[in-house]
Amino acid sequence: MEEEQKGWKRLRRVRLDHKQLARSMRRVETATQRHAHRFITRRIENARLAAREITTWLVIVGVVIAGIGLQLIWSQSGYTLNASKPGGVYVEGAQGEIKSINPLFVSTNAEASVARLLFSSLYSYDATGALKQDLATAMAIDATQRVYTVTIREGALWHDGQPITAQDVVFTINLIKNPAVHSPLRVNWLDVSVAAIDQKTVQFTLPAVYAAFPHALVFPIVPEHLLKNTAPAAVRESSYSSSPVGSGPFTFRRLQEIDPASKQRVVHLQANARYYAGEPKINRFELHSYPDEVALVKAFNAGELTGASDISVTAAKSVNVRGAKITPLHVNSGVYLLLNTQSPILSDKSVRRALQLATNVSAIQANIGNGVRSLAGPLLEGQVTGDDTPKVPDANIQQAATMLDSAGWKMQGSYRVKDGKKLELTITTTSKKEYEIVLSVIKSQWAKVGVDVHTNLVDTSSNASTSFDQNVLQGKNFDVLLYELAIGADPDVYAYWYSSSRYNFSGYANTLADTSLVSARSRLEPDLRNAKYKQFIRQWIEDAPAIALYQPAIDYASVEEANTVKPSTPLVSNADRYAEVQYWTIATGPAYKTP
Repeated sequence: MEEEQKGWKRLRRVRLDHKQLARSMRRVETATQRHAHRFITRRIENARLAAREITTWLVIVGVVIAGIGLQLIWSQSGYTLNASKPGGVYVEGAQGEIKSINPLFVSTNAEASVARLLFSSLYSYDATGALKQDLATAMAIDATQRVYTVTIREGALWHDGQPITAQDVVFTINLIKNPAVHSPLRVNWLDVSVAAIDQKTVQFTLPAVYAAFPHALVFPIVPEHLLKNTAPAAVRESSYSSSPVGSGPFTFRRLQEIDPASKQRVVHLQANARYYAGEPKINRFELHSYPDEVALVKAFNAGELTGASDISVTAAKSVNVRGAKITPLHVNSGVYLLLNTQSPILSDKSVRRALQLATNVSAIQANIGNGVRSLAGPLLEGQVTGDDTPKVPDANIQQAATMLDSAGWKMQGSYRVKDGKKLELTITTTSKKEYEIVLSVIKSQWAKVGVDVHTNLVDTSSNASTSFDQNVLQGKNFDVLLYELAIGADPDVYAYWYSSSRYNFSGYANTLADTSLVSARSRLEPDLRNAKYKQFIRQWIEDAPAIALYQPAIDYASVEEANTVKPSTPLVSNADRYAEVQYWTIATGPAYKTP
């Protein structure tokens, strides 16, 4: 106990040396800082230096890789390009109702389009508007020039795999000729006899020489094996007419009704892998029908369509799709002012000729827009050749006024009067923006010579089209008719101007003109036909049964990536835009350049 007390007393006597303690703490602090700098700070700095070097090398490597990539892209662009390729779905719009997809009953542009895609013919028109072999491979004409023998190509098949034969051709024509079928094509074949010589040879016998007959061989052929047991009167309503089998570039898939009220329909088609001219590059084709060009352009602007046909040059101005291509096409037809030669005023040739002189067709064409062409009177430019081809006289207001004065029509105020009757005429036409422009210009021009012009626009977008044909065209219930006449690839315009023809809407009758038309169509020699048509044109200009305004143009609208019709393609009919449809494309992708 005493020892513990002594030890405690000694501890109590111990005193802290503050200076010594401070020196010790400084030594500890110095050692700590030295170790921290050695093992922590210096290593952190080294890590920073290493990270900087690593980052620098990563950037260098990235630049090298990017450079290599750019080099690959640049070098690849030297031998590759973005090009069209097979595949895809093409969605096209056309005007007119699709009542039937049987080609024997075509009555609208939309139906004609479907027929051209689904069916083949012996002959067709190429991309230049020239007649070419389709199913036919040869044609021979005998010494009488009335018998044509046509050979059908080997290997051509119907969509169901059956071979196409001469019997199919004979069956189709006999079906067309049968009055119980009521085909609009019947008038073309009434006096023609047809017979199958063998499986691949068919012979046509004409009642007289007819120079334009090869063009008559552009008609759709239907399969005998599918229709032979159908009564002629039942063909239109048969199941075949709603689900046809053809031999064209596309096969039928289904018919879809979009809007019963507007009768809008869609025909769905599939590429024909066995098509004898080559399988189409487009996998599927959809054709949508629209009642008029306003609805058609609206659908294209809304992105519903890949392409749109039947658009007039005036309506094409409403297309507002970014990157859309507007391709101008020329149709072998003419827009005329048909003058009713049987009406009290226009039965006077002097009045008709005065109206001809009062009409400035160049001004009309300029108001419509680019694309329309001049007309050579009753024919197209180039269908008759030679420096001595008769020309329609240029507009001359003064001469027109003098001619009306001589005919007894005197100016009283703003208009002319004869025997107390004012010189007033009504121009009838169909509801179309392009025609409204024409009417406006004509009204202004004819007012300058004292003619009071009224207009009558008929809506033919629905069932009114039948009424228009019967009442206006066949009934000749008009003074002046603004109308388009399909002229075609051959200059034979007998149907429109021969005195007794049912399609002679103006009621034109002239013995010399009749003789020239009959003689021209009965000559196969080009020079003789050319001379006869010049005689006809000369008489036509002299009698002025109509005023030739212009050859119309239609615009084809398509999206930027579509590769379809070529600019300024001449079309014998609107459906001839499909002359090279098997080469159309909608899909694109990289492709190697040809060296």
